[in-house]
Amino acid sequence: MARREPEVVVITGASAGVGRATAREFARRGARIGLVARDRASLEATRREIEALGGHGLVLPADVSDAGQMEAVAVEAEAVLGPIDIWVNNAFAGMFATFLDMTDAEFQRVTAVTYFGQVNGTRAALRRMILRNRGCVVLVGSALAYRGIPLQSAYCGAKHALQGFQDSLRAELLHAHSRVRVTMVQLSAMNTPQFDWVRARVPGRPRPVAPIFQPEVAARAIWFAAHANRKEVVVGAPAVEAIVGDKLASGLLDGYLARRGVTAQYETPGEPPLRDNLFQPVPGLHRTRGRFSGEARSHAPGLWASRHRAWIAGAATLAAATALVVGLSARVGRLPVSERSS
Repeated sequence: MARREPEVVVITGASAGVGRATAREFARRGARIGLVARDRASLEATRREIEALGGHGLVLPADVSDAGQMEAVAVEAEAVLGPIDIWVNNAFAGMFATFLDMTDAEFQRVTAVTYFGQVNGTRAALRRMILRNRGCVVLVGSALAYRGIPLQSAYCGAKHALQGFQDSLRAELLHAHSRVRVTMVQLSAMNTPQFDWVRARVPGRPRPVAPIFQPEVAARAIWFAAHANRKEVVVGAPAVEAIVGDKLASGLLDGYLARRGVTAQYETPGEPPLRDNLFQPVPGLHRTRGRFSGEARSHAPGLWASRHRAWIAGAATLAAATALVVGLSARVGRLPVSERSS
């Protein structure tokens, strides 16, 4: 992607959690950022944060599940900030409940935000990027895009759908010889406020499955994905384990999650949130980190390895070559003198 300074970036779900952390990550590099979420007051708070860091923010209140609103966001962002270089689809909705404990409206709302929200944002971005033959769309996925877990059937289904959507879209762009890129970041559990406002029908207070990472880890991965020529960036060992484990032993994982996966997702004693943000935003809870900072990790070694895989591959090749030379030298040294030059 051709680089311009400053970059113009649109981030959905920018009022809290990973989206807010991502806005700050781009702001440190002076980006001009369109901030998208439903709650204007929380977006204004994000704008103040990123402008203090050297970026420029434009508040764009909208519901990502509405394709018309996403098109309007793109129009306004380009009119005020300039041509969009990067579009980050981060907004999502979730619910903790068994499938039969969810209503049709609840299941559809989670799908509308988590899946169609990213589809709508991608369409709005590509309508502009294709004409300029440059730009990058970042889809924010999850380990649950590969391995569904109990109590989150709608969310897991939406993340699985995004994988198929990305595969089809990337093939179409490659067929058209387009320089526009679509990449996907697969996250492990993150310490965000979502567990304080997610709708839940469980016996306790919702929580992520450990180990947990700070949202700044995800933000660094999203920035990297937007600037690297990768189809996918996986964040955290749990995401890697879920992806590999599902490929190797999917049936065994079903049984394990049946035994352990339900109770691992809520705390007892504790009550589910009295207010949730499924259909309306919840004021006052919009912040970057959640309540699990005491156990959340600030670094993901696997992400470092992914970002430096060329260096690691080179080092591994050099080490292998050195070992080969050493081994051959040792063998030659053990040969009789008469055989060393033959």
